[in-house]
Amino acid sequence: MDADTRRTLERSHASCADPDRRKVLQALAASAALAAAGCARESPDHDERRLHDISGIDETNVARVLKPASVAAVAAALRASRGVVSIGGARCSMGGQIACENSLHLDMRGLNRPVALDLARRRVRVQTGMRWRDLQELIDPHGLAVSIMQSYSSFSIGGSLSVNCHGRYVGKGSLIHSLRALQLVDADGQVHELDREHRPDLFRAAVGGYGGLGVITEAEFDLAANHRIARRAERVALDDYPAWFAQRVLADPASVLHNADLLPPRFDAPVAVTWTRCEEPLTLSEPLVPRDGDYRHDRKMIWSVSELPGGSWLRKRYSVEEMLREREVVWRNHEASLDIASLEPRTRRYSTYLLQEYFVPVPAFAAFARAMTRVLRDNEVHALNVSIRHAPADRQSLLSWSPTQVFSFVLYHKQRSGKREDAVAGQWTRRLIDIALDHGGRHYLPYRLHGTREQFLRGYRAAPEFAAIKQAFDPRGRFRNRMWDKYLPA
Repeated sequence: MDADTRRTLERSHASCADPDRRKVLQALAASAALAAAGCARESPDHDERRLHDISGIDETNVARVLKPASVAAVAAALRASRGVVSIGGARCSMGGQIACENSLHLDMRGLNRPVALDLARRRVRVQTGMRWRDLQELIDPHGLAVSIMQSYSSFSIGGSLSVNCHGRYVGKGSLIHSLRALQLVDADGQVHELDREHRPDLFRAAVGGYGGLGVITEAEFDLAANHRIARRAERVALDDYPAWFAQRVLADPASVLHNADLLPPRFDAPVAVTWTRCEEPLTLSEPLVPRDGDYRHDRKMIWSVSELPGGSWLRKRYSVEEMLREREVVWRNHEASLDIASLEPRTRRYSTYLLQEYFVPVPAFAAFARAMTRVLRDNEVHALNVSIRHAPADRQSLLSWSPTQVFSFVLYHKQRSGKREDAVAGQWTRRLIDIALDHGGRHYLPYRLHGTREQFLRGYRAAPEFAAIKQAFDPRGRFRNRMWDKYLPA
């Protein structure tokens, strides 16, 4: 038994006085047994050194790819090397946030074990190469759910921390709000345990720090109860939406998940979807969305609504009207275990699906929505939809995307593949960033790096403080990626 596995079992014995402890230990041990040996493995395949993220637009050639399967292996790899390091997990970013030319690339997907599960206190500690879906399978038998995560479960936990993700969770906001502690390995291979009392400067900078300070290898989270939830959908007027949301969703303690969709071509009639706790009979009995599902129908529908002349009618007839008419009751974990495979095109050779996101203060909601619509229509952007989320203020993470209460606008759009088309998209994207900034908001950073350095510094005014922390903690500048190479203040 290696040191990591022994530590896993010792922590679980110490923290779980629950009658289900034996089941917990069995689950942890089984997960550890499935993990690879605790040493880094260099990729023998040269093609693996040509990194792509999910967008399929960029390619980055790295010097080596290592796949550590333990914290000790991460530390050893950093001690044994002297050059630039980049970090990747599920590789769901879209603009090179995982890669740097000629770097040692740490592929974190093998660092995927649970470390400790405390049922009594509803807490879990995991290695950060684990995906949310893997964590859901561990905690679902105990009636527990992830407190905050993205709408889809395919992302790695380390990547989610690096971007300080959010989802549809009512009143929850960014991931840092459910985070108890994290473990960070520095450029010299030293392991640091961080929380709000111990090295709070590094704690708040690492969450949402896009891998700029070190390797986040473990994280501890609060968990929530896994309730039955029922879906309610209704149309709301654009100008009425902020007040409607505050009264009907945010003020309702039963509200769990919420988003509203603005649909092309007018983007002016939110279809609001709320999931609330209930005791009604389930309409779907599965605890989680099945793995490796058949998403051919979903992909065909996305293609149809985005390419066919009657696409808007098809969406209204077979998607929107069904949501408005039919009530669905599922487990919270089921709705949280969606797979991004359902959104993937059959091929990205000819066109690619991309996301952008803008956060604006609540009073600017309608004005930003109308200005955004003008840009999308004037530039004939192939927008499939804009999903609206809400987040309370985050005053904990240094590079917070919501220093005040915000609505987020998640733009899901389609563009032809290729550099020329991407350059055209950059032009209207910079216009949207300016509009968000002019309304007191900012843009989200996991996506295409179309924003200028000036726009980044205008939105993320704590960036110079982050740069100072990085200079002190990583003085040789070993942790790099395309995003920080473009935006990091001198």
